[in-house]
Amino acid sequence: MPWLTIFKAIGSAEGSTLDRLSKAIRSTLGLEHRKGVDRAAFTAAVVALSAKLSIIDGVSLHIEEETFERMFSFEPDETANIRWLFRLAAKDPAGYESYARELAASLGDRPDLMRDVFEALLHVASADGILHESEDRFLGIVAQIFAYSPEKYRAIRARFVLDPADPYEVLGVPRDMANDALKARYRELVRRNHPDAAAGKGLPKELQDMATRKLAAINAAWETITRERSL
Repeated sequence: MPWLTIFKAIGSAEGSTLDRLSKAIRSTLGLEHRKGVDRAAFTAAVVALSAKLSIIDGVSLHIEEETFERMFSFEPDETANIRWLFRLAAKDPAGYESYARELAASLGDRPDLMRDVFEALLHVASADGILHESEDRFLGIVAQIFAYSPEKYRAIRARFVLDPADPYEVLGVPRDMANDALKARYRELVRRNHPDAAAGKGLPKELQDMATRKLAAINAAWETITRERSL
């Protein structure tokens, strides 16, 4: 695609826009020292998916762009260049599947990082408080490319989207799961998604806020289930 040609033409030399952008994204996702991943291709895929998701409902909203910027904590003097790249990618939603496949291939052996990227996309999509039908379809296709089952996609989605949701889907468990196993799953999700854990890793405030949002949904689902089961 033409915009990717322009993106790569920026170069990846030390201190370049691409270099800083790549470092910000890789640092946030814990990829600083990961080898075997094409830095330019990986960075382009994250920017492209975020930008194309922001335009898929017909209009790229400023709040979605701001959410992307806060999430990856760019250097202030690079903001203008990064906005230019984001808006360039957001001109046309077509072709996002190829970027999703790029990420799936590069992160296939790190499902935790793949989940982080997917949750970041959901955070961008729901930044305006609404997940539009076109955004839901976009994310559903990305989920398929990431080899997520429909049930797993709904479970991740339910932690971000404020619509009627099955509490069991939020926790990602079957409705007939035994109480002890259910409690263990809940505790695991709380431990994994607690904002203090994100803060302890030095993650940007945007990702700490994302953890708070997920934890609230997990706790609400657990409260509903405990009422139903009289636990």
